Amino acid sequence: MTKDIPGSLKELIWRFFSEQEKSPFVPGQSRIPLNAPTFGREEVWEALESLLSTSVTMGTKVRQFETMFAEYIGVRHSVMVNSGSSANLLALSVLTNPLLAGHLQPGDEVVTPAVGFPTTVFPILNVGLVPVLVDVDLNTFNLIPEEVEKAITPRTRAVLLVHLLGNPCDMDNITAIARRHNLLVVEDACEAHGAEYKGKKVGSLGDLSTFSFYFAHHISTVEGGMLLTDNDEYAELARALRVFGWARDLKGREGLAREYPEIDQRFLIMNIGYNLRPTEIQGAFGIHQVGKLEGYVELRRENARYWCEKLAPFARHLLLHDEREGTRHVWYGYPVTVRPDAPFSRKELMDHLEAKGVETRPIFAGNMDEQPAMRLVPYRKVGDLPNARLIHRNAFFFGNHHGIRKEERDAIVSYFQEFVKQKADA
Repeated sequence: MTKDIPGSLKELIWRFFSEQEKSPFVPGQSRIPLNAPTFGREEVWEALESLLSTSVTMGTKVRQFETMFAEYIGVRHSVMVNSGSSANLLALSVLTNPLLAGHLQPGDEVVTPAVGFPTTVFPILNVGLVPVLVDVDLNTFNLIPEEVEKAITPRTRAVLLVHLLGNPCDMDNITAIARRHNLLVVEDACEAHGAEYKGKKVGSLGDLSTFSFYFAHHISTVEGGMLLTDNDEYAELARALRVFGWARDLKGREGLAREYPEIDQRFLIMNIGYNLRPTEIQGAFGIHQVGKLEGYVELRRENARYWCEKLAPFARHLLLHDEREGTRHVWYGYPVTVRPDAPFSRKELMDHLEAKGVETRPIFAGNMDEQPAMRLVPYRKVGDLPNARLIHRNAFFFGNHHGIRKEERDAIVSYFQEFVKQKADA
């Protein structure tokens, strides 16, 4: 009898997802959320199978997902952790680790965009480095290379860039600046799964990169993150630091065990570290999510192309993004900036869309320089950050994901048309 239970559970899970029906869309009434679940019966069953087996901590499914995602991005090493912010912390901890020759020292500076989320800026502070905030381009929300160059001092050691909302940074100019000044480049690609710059996946263009698999992202393990690199030493350090510095996941563990024969090699601690490890539940989701990513990305790009075309007549009042030549934008959300001279405010437009059922958000934390938490920490900024300040007050985004199809796309355009006509004719 007990042997039949897993089969029965699987059948019930398959039936549950097969019977799920999408509610009819009613313009002006139906909610258009910021995100939609990326997982289904395969992920749920794989996770439940891990639970039933009691193999639930980091193991074979995590390693399988790491391998699959590294191959997708085009790098040699992938180290999964419990979140994207942990991946940023781990990347910077690798670069500041005492076992790394020429490691970054306390007080060294890291150039990073003023617009974004604290999960990019705070890990810099967590490891004793100093963030240097620079302005961003209004057309991409990404670092302006010229501002990066202005920010460099003898203390500058790295650039932590962000491919914000899935829009690739100007990697040619940023990496050229980094080479000239002997700087490390870390890519925060937490919102940029599948984005490309000149035919290469973002996440494969810097010294280290990070991704998030939070529920709202292109693919999800509910919570989770990944550090990627082609550098063998960085990867080895990351694997140790991920789990309080132990040696058991390292390629060199046999040699370390011989060096310290009196210590049980299962508990040989060779470095300082954290506990950032993911679970097999997250790995179980990941191994089924990778194969779905390209389909999800193409749906996002299709939505964005439509909105770029249909909202273009409002360019006098709204600044809209587009996909630049040589890049593949993956549109985590669809961003809109209300121009300062528009006959309406960001709040008025957001309130209108929300009243129609369209969920909206500001551009994350906006200008980090204006966040009160920054008054508690040492940091530097370059100039007055005018674009970041404008984005903080005038920009927002609405959802763009695989759950949005033609009906929702058309409805959103009609909501913009109604609002702009009302305000322009007022």
